[in-house]
Amino acid sequence: MDADAVKAELAPISWLIGHWVGVGTGHYPTIEDFRFGQEVVFSTDGRPFLNYSSRSWLLDEEGNRIRPLASESGFIRPRPDNHLEMQLSHPTGYAEIWYGKVEITGIEQAVITGARAEMRTDAVMRTESAKEYTLGHRLYGLVDSKLLWTFDMAAMGQPVSNHLAASLQRADITEPEQTSE
Repeated sequence: MDADAVKAELAPISWLIGHWVGVGTGHYPTIEDFRFGQEVVFSTDGRPFLNYSSRSWLLDEEGNRIRPLASESGFIRPRPDNHLEMQLSHPTGYAEIWYGKVEITGIEQAVITGARAEMRTDAVMRTESAKEYTLGHRLYGLVDSKLLWTFDMAAMGQPVSNHLAASLQRADITEPEQTSE
């Protein structure tokens, strides 16, 4: 597949590409509410999929990191007709297959200014030691240059309900300048 074909295939999800940071909230019927900081990276190596990684930290009232929370990594593959496939893996013993669709809601001067990607789990696999988690629903949106996302789940014998939501902003990653002496 040539570079132009890959670029065209990734176009519907190109708005995700970048380094994003921000703050979110978490709650669920089986736990206490909490605030978290998050860093998310969507990247491409030139092939027709995005690499994805996320890590988060529990925050105190002043916004300081208390301890690591969750991390996950995987891949998002665009499919024909704006469909998506996502594979995720978690160090807590989960692997998930997600299916969904992306919708572009705004374009200005050939740049995507608004979009949403909605996905649901098709399969949730877990190790013997992982907590019960049976179903997930995610929504990512590009709104006012921010990446907004939410995650609903069915777990621990509870019906599907919201668990996480966050608002992330693009963060520039700059390499330190190299100097020669």
